[in-house]
Amino acid sequence: MYQIKNRIYPAFDKTQKSGVCNYLRALVKQNQELSVEGILDKFLDDERYYLEINASRFPFLAEFIDETDFLKDTRDYIYECKKYYEYKEKQRPIIEAQKEFEKKKRKFLQEVKMSKESPTKKQLYYYDKLCKRYSIDKKDVEELSKLDLRNEIERILNEHSDDYKIND
Repeated sequence: MYQIKNRIYPAFDKTQKSGVCNYLRALVKQNQELSVEGILDKFLDDERYYLEINASRFPFLAEFIDETDFLKDTRDYIYECKKYYEYKEKQRPIIEAQKEFEKKKRKFLQEVKMSKESPTKKQLYYYDKLCKRYSIDKKDVEELSKLDLRNEIERILNEHSDDYKIND
């Protein structure tokens, strides 16, 4: 897609080319179900209408809109945009799987780090309060890691979660 950007619209300056290309790319993204010709017709109809009422965001298109070079360049760019979005859509499952893998990897690395750290004062205080609340014998937490204490707190909460449920 980037190679075609260098080739198309040689008569436009940098900002004009960028504006038209960004607008076309957004139009393709919104209308992926349309064909290249359908998107081109929609773009041309909209631009002709806005040029007629003097409200176009691209007033410089008035002199180019009916030229064959402009139409060919626009058609080519729309085709490349459609190809790009179709490729991105095909890559979506792979990208989602990569994100899920990275998420699991971060969680695993966090747990490895926690297993080497000593528990925080907050964790120790919370564990102490839970043990008092549910009349549980406290374990020796001196040799427990941050991860072990977190798991112990989760275990206590899961065992006593019935206390919080409302019976129907």
